[in-house]
Amino acid sequence: MAALEEEFTLSAVPLGAGPDGLLGVEQCDKTDQFLITDGGRTVILYKVSDQKPLGSWSVKQGQVITCPAVCNFQTGEYIVVHDSKVLRLWTNEDVNLDKVFKATLSAEVYRIHSIPGTEPLVLFKEGAVRGLEALLAEPQQKIETVISDEEVIKWTKFFMVFRHPALIFITEKHGNYFAYVQKFNSSVLSKYTLLLGQEENFVIQSFTASLDRKFISLLSLSSDGCIYETLIPIHPSDPEKNQQPRVVRSLLLKTVVSGNARNALSVLDQDHVAVLGPPLPASKECLSIWNTKFQTLQVSKELPQGTSGQLRRRTIEPSVQPEVPASQQLLSIIKKDSEKHIEIELRKFLATKRTPDFHTVIGDIAIGLLERCKTEPSFYPRNSLMQLIQMHVLSYSLCPGLMEVALEKTDIQMLQLCLQQFPDIPEAVTCACLKMFLSIGDDNLQEIDVNMESVSDYSDAVQDEKMEEQMGILQNGFNPEEDNCDNCDKELSKKPQKTVEETTSCPVIPKRAALLNAVLHSAYSESFLLPHLKDIPAQHITLFLQYLYFLYLKCNENATMTLPGIHPPTLNQIMDWICLLLDANFTVLVMIPEAKSLLLSLYKFVKSQICICSELNKIEVSFRELKKLNQEKNNRELYSIEVLELF
Repeated sequence: MAALEEEFTLSAVPLGAGPDGLLGVEQCDKTDQFLITDGGRTVILYKVSDQKPLGSWSVKQGQVITCPAVCNFQTGEYIVVHDSKVLRLWTNEDVNLDKVFKATLSAEVYRIHSIPGTEPLVLFKEGAVRGLEALLAEPQQKIETVISDEEVIKWTKFFMVFRHPALIFITEKHGNYFAYVQKFNSSVLSKYTLLLGQEENFVIQSFTASLDRKFISLLSLSSDGCIYETLIPIHPSDPEKNQQPRVVRSLLLKTVVSGNARNALSVLDQDHVAVLGPPLPASKECLSIWNTKFQTLQVSKELPQGTSGQLRRRTIEPSVQPEVPASQQLLSIIKKDSEKHIEIELRKFLATKRTPDFHTVIGDIAIGLLERCKTEPSFYPRNSLMQLIQMHVLSYSLCPGLMEVALEKTDIQMLQLCLQQFPDIPEAVTCACLKMFLSIGDDNLQEIDVNMESVSDYSDAVQDEKMEEQMGILQNGFNPEEDNCDNCDKELSKKPQKTVEETTSCPVIPKRAALLNAVLHSAYSESFLLPHLKDIPAQHITLFLQYLYFLYLKCNENATMTLPGIHPPTLNQIMDWICLLLDANFTVLVMIPEAKSLLLSLYKFVKSQICICSELNKIEVSFRELKKLNQEKNNRELYSIEVLELF
């Protein structure tokens, strides 16, 4: 559990003594000693246990320290850069910085990083990185340019990944942010574009990072006062040629500080972050500890004397324990943690490299979530379940009970997604979804986020005249009034206009149409589906039939007999469902007055199709005879004249 202790002053100079205040506070090789770097000319060694400075060093007049001084943990020396290019090394015995070791570099330095267990690294403003030893051996060596023009480094951190040094730095260009990860065991430099999402208009004020299994967990404090998390893989997969990987930020904590002041952020452990900044506009600066697992403020302390704006950084990263499978860790989290924390951990897990048993593992995670849903009625990790479905590896049999829970919660969006992706949904569940899609009110449906890719523009204002011509004159090239087959009933020819008016506009709103299309795409067995269709109310069956008939008429508008849009229902699916609904509910439909005009239209439609098939059969016979005659003609050697009659 994280807690706050009594504060103390860790500076012998007033804040803002230099042009930029304090540049930084860095750990020394002794745990209770820190190097404090003024933004002007001074470096102070401070001992916390004695609450006093042990030494002070200054560059001469006219020189300016440009990055925080650090300690070389391998040698015990101190390192600082002034005037962007001049590097100085000294020890506690040195008194005058002007007389210590100096090296003038060929490029401007952004920062020097030093942590225990490895040599210090020098990060240049153009993005290149050098080890201190190699740089001191050849100070004037050429430094390459890594970042693009007008791209500026905003934040950087040095840490150990499985005993190998790695550096991450964030750059900004025209409001766009990029993350660079440099691994020195393989000399690999990876670049990522940070997609900011909905908060893209806000400025990022502070960054911090920690290691979490196979990821760098990058936290950012935005000017909207919220904390966001970005997961960057330590071992990235090979990107496609000419494509730059992108990583998306997600909201971790909402409105933790006021966004109109200088704020800072630091990770304490897996579940706690420290935030420095005023909680409200015009309030005094506070140091707060937040629990990310439960989304709660754990403790907060006002700091009336102010701070340097920097948070007292972790030097020991959390250990990684690969002996415990990540899936098992996640399953244990699912049993007891909050929905938000489960969602965060699941997102981290799904971003890992897939293993051969990935399908089975995803199914186990889904079952774990559903089992807790059954034991805790208030627990419904909707976002986590949606993440799993969107992985395109689940099926109904891998997570039985998922769609039943979604039906119980009236989760329309999840049901639509399952219908689109699961190939083995039982017919009873499909009919339950259809019943819900038909019964939910238009007002409620408008508030639900639905995938609309299967629905094109169904407004028919422009198409009314064309549709009327098709209905009143031609049906697939056939004129009912000149029917040479058995004449259609006189009642059908008396009311063509009414039928047109009922079918030229879509009988359902677009969102309901998208949901019904998902049902049309689902797999089924006719013998198992028919009994369940009888349980749907007759008025809903009538509405569904009206929609199917409308889709058929839309198909007629196109010479290819297809609907526009991405993955729309096919003509075969439309015709099959019309037959299914009529077979299951015909005796009920004939007794409903509002279904009468629809049945008459369908009857007229069937009669026209019979006539069309009859004419097509005649043409087919004629072509078959023609082909036969042509074959006989090819066998003859004498000239002949033949007359063919097509009837």
